[in-house]
Amino acid sequence: MKIHLKRLNNDYHFETVNERGHMVHLDNKGEAVSHGASPMELLLMGIAGCSGIDIVMILKKQHLELEDLQMEVEGRRKDDGSIPNTFTNIHVKVLLKGEIPEKKARRAVDLSFETYCSVAKMLEKAAAVSYEVSLNGKTIE
Repeated sequence: MKIHLKRLNNDYHFETVNERGHMVHLDNKGEAVSHGASPMELLLMGIAGCSGIDIVMILKKQHLELEDLQMEVEGRRKDDGSIPNTFTNIHVKVLLKGEIPEKKARRAVDLSFETYCSVAKMLEKAAAVSYEVSLNGKTIE
């Protein structure tokens, strides 16, 4: 796995491209005009994307189709000005919609976060990663 980064302006706007030609723009979130996500936001996007792929794959293998899958990911950092200012907690709300048994929906999310999601497994070495699951608007245990 390899990416290429190129600076695009005299500030913090960068373009990254992977080996397949897919591009992502990065910028410093503190800038007045931002041209992309911050690197720390990309980490949160990464955990959502990784887990989302797992959940869809697990449910498809069971011939269960989601109508919708959304996630809200919140990363908390220390407010003490420490450097580096890493995440201490990451919480993910997984919002599923469809004709899926609650038990199977919960199991798919559990399998993703506890076993398959490489991003979650890497991030949990540095921060507490937690998640909750909602199916058709109802929180499931």
